[in-house]
Amino acid sequence: MTSLHIDHEPQGHQQGHQHGHSHSHGPAAPVSKHLRKVIAAVLIPFAAAVLVGLVALWPGGAPAHERTGVGFDRQTQQGKVVSIDMVDCKEVNAVQTPLGGDTTPPSGSGRGPCRKATVEVTSGHDKGRTFVEIVQPDSPRQLRQGQGVVVSYAPDAPHDLQYSVTDANRKFPMALLAGIFALVVVAVGRMRGVMALVALAVSFAVLTLFILPAVLQGSNPLLVAVVGASAIMLIALYMCHGLTARTSVAVIGTLISLLLIGLLGSLFIGWASLTGNTDDSTGLIHGLYPHIDMSGLLLAGVIIGSLGVLDDVTVTQTSAVWELHQANPTLGVRGLYRAGIRIGRDHIASVVNTLVLAYAGAALPLLLLFSIAQSSVGTVANSELVAEEIVRTLVGSIGLVASVPVTTVLAALVVSADRTGLGAEAGASAPVRAGKGRRRRTKP
Repeated sequence: MTSLHIDHEPQGHQQGHQHGHSHSHGPAAPVSKHLRKVIAAVLIPFAAAVLVGLVALWPGGAPAHERTGVGFDRQTQQGKVVSIDMVDCKEVNAVQTPLGGDTTPPSGSGRGPCRKATVEVTSGHDKGRTFVEIVQPDSPRQLRQGQGVVVSYAPDAPHDLQYSVTDANRKFPMALLAGIFALVVVAVGRMRGVMALVALAVSFAVLTLFILPAVLQGSNPLLVAVVGASAIMLIALYMCHGLTARTSVAVIGTLISLLLIGLLGSLFIGWASLTGNTDDSTGLIHGLYPHIDMSGLLLAGVIIGSLGVLDDVTVTQTSAVWELHQANPTLGVRGLYRAGIRIGRDHIASVVNTLVLAYAGAALPLLLLFSIAQSSVGTVANSELVAEEIVRTLVGSIGLVASVPVTTVLAALVVSADRTGLGAEAGASAPVRAGKGRRRRTKP
């Protein structure tokens, strides 16, 4: 039995790729119309539900509140160090607490010269105003002439104490680093890199315009996180990888894994009695907005934090199965799954280790404090600060591990069930050139 297959590639290109799709690493070959309908039947209602959730929960901006002047809730302006003079700390009676807010006189206040910095306010209604900042010799952050700084403004304080330096101005080095990152991504990824940067910008837009204001408005943090993370997932994956069946399988695998993470997180955060109110930042949030469910906010953070790594795992696994099928179209579901899961096991080992080390690195100062206190492992793990990170890490890791077999089996089922795209090549012998722009296959 003989059949003809139209090949739309140029003749010269065909001669270099006689096996067509079998070794192509370009865009995924289209799947059958039936499979597209099945995938659409799952994803279109999901996308519609996400859109409805965005509209229903859209906050319209963060609610206004009266500033407390504590921590991040302070009025700040930009400033510049105009001059630095060395003075005797005893002469200035240096008990001032610049650059951090610790009111305890430093141990070295009587030893060595202090720096008397004259700082000019360069923004706001007091632009051009100057004030004096005394920097202790053992202060962790020293000022230098010409340095840009962030100054806090306390309108209720005495005139000479209304302004103080709170931090260094890092906008330029941060912007430069971001520019280098963007250039590297575009140089290596080309158009894919450009789309990845656009997707990153969209993700930050969803986070800052929807998720954060909606939580502040009093919406359920878990519901907001699920809707926001789903929107980010749909936009980022389809924007970066195209509107294909391969991407759709990755989306479904990511969704299933996120649901598992949400269920496990909700169960163990409640079971372990984690309040989500463990440090100065969360305490300030709870004080300003007592209606926010802090444990729900913790769970929302687990879901959003797991999404980025989940995308990587599911896309990689789906692509691996597609490439395996292109390399050997005779592999069935079981063969594709076995080959794909072998790749996935290596991915699991590296990703879980990466996730654990990332959380450990973020909590390193805290772990160091426990080490100084010579606390036992059980005591350290039982403290809420560490228990939060343990639950966050383990729940996220379980979801990541589960995403590998889930996505692999979904991809194997989809690509094997196809009978008009890649699946049509199953059982076919090597094509023989029948003429210009055509291939002849002989089927048994």
